[in-house]
Amino acid sequence: MDANDVRRKWEDRSGEFSPEYYAYYGPNETSTSVRRLFERRLEPDAAILELGCGPGRHLASLRDHGFTNLHGIDINVDSFEVMEETYPALAAAGTFYADAIEDVVTGFDDGQFDAIYSIETLQHIHPDDEWVFEAVARATSDLLVTVENEGDEELPPSERGVNEHEYDFPLYYRDWQDIFTAFGFTQVEIERGARDTLRVFERQPE
Repeated sequence: MDANDVRRKWEDRSGEFSPEYYAYYGPNETSTSVRRLFERRLEPDAAILELGCGPGRHLASLRDHGFTNLHGIDINVDSFEVMEETYPALAAAGTFYADAIEDVVTGFDDGQFDAIYSIETLQHIHPDDEWVFEAVARATSDLLVTVENEGDEELPPSERGVNEHEYDFPLYYRDWQDIFTAFGFTQVEIERGARDTLRVFERQPE
């Protein structure tokens, strides 16, 4: 698939992994992990952006626990219709972008957000669009959190490649520590789960 093919897979998604799918299952253990992390490290009014927010199940968990300055990006416009039905308070209070990450992040100011996080989203960015990682880092003033499927941990990251067979979309396995430390961050926490690895990056003082 080229970059446009990958984006279309998510722009028109229905059924499994669609906005309705995620709204049905609601907040999960990852929502709790991210929320507890932010409670330890951020003030309630911190500006927080989720990449690939879907209908907002993770953001809704943050809002339910006192976070007030919430933002999200999703390429599937149905996400925000589902959000209005499922999490109306979040939909009314948050700031949302119905577009591809690649088309939004270049418009953000340096350090516009106190924290940016991605849950199984950056793993779908096509190699032709890897420039977006630096743009994400630039827009983050403090914390950057990745919760991504990193492939077979017994292999070096450089050998994990891409999974094009398990789903009808590719999973690109990457070394997130290597990527974001190159843009001025230090990895300060890591939590390995059965499927995904949660990594917390903190911006280094200049």
